[in-house]
Amino acid sequence: MTDTPEQDIARDLVRRTMLAAPLMLAIGAIFWGLDGALSSGYALVIVAANFLLGAAAITWGAKVSPSAMFAAVLGGFVVRLGIITAAVLPIRGSEWFEIAPFAISLLVTHIGILAWETQHVSATLAFPGLKPVPVVRSNNNPSTEHSA
Repeated sequence: MTDTPEQDIARDLVRRTMLAAPLMLAIGAIFWGLDGALSSGYALVIVAANFLLGAAAITWGAKVSPSAMFAAVLGGFVVRLGIITAAVLPIRGSEWFEIAPFAISLLVTHIGILAWETQHVSATLAFPGLKPVPVVRSNNNPSTEHSA
């Protein structure tokens, strides 16, 4: 079974989230100490799970019908907001949980990673999902090719 474009994009979003993680964890640690880093880390896990769950809902809906996909996208958004709320409510009173680094990491990472990803998504039917990596050919030896 081949991966769907939305699964490819979601995995790329998670990869970019992990690339941004050290910065978000450092900001949390610098301003709020260990509790800030833990809260930022918790938010990053939620962000990655949100991207993967969104792709799973779209994949399921697309296999059923266009109406099911529409319902999965809209309904899935509401369900994922509920999951984020459910993930925060039990820990909001914990000693280690700091709301400011959590909220900053959750919002900045969601928006920032999605904006970053727009540069890498192909909006064509020829290459749905991520843009293909261009092949670089050497002028000296045409048989040697490598990805850029």
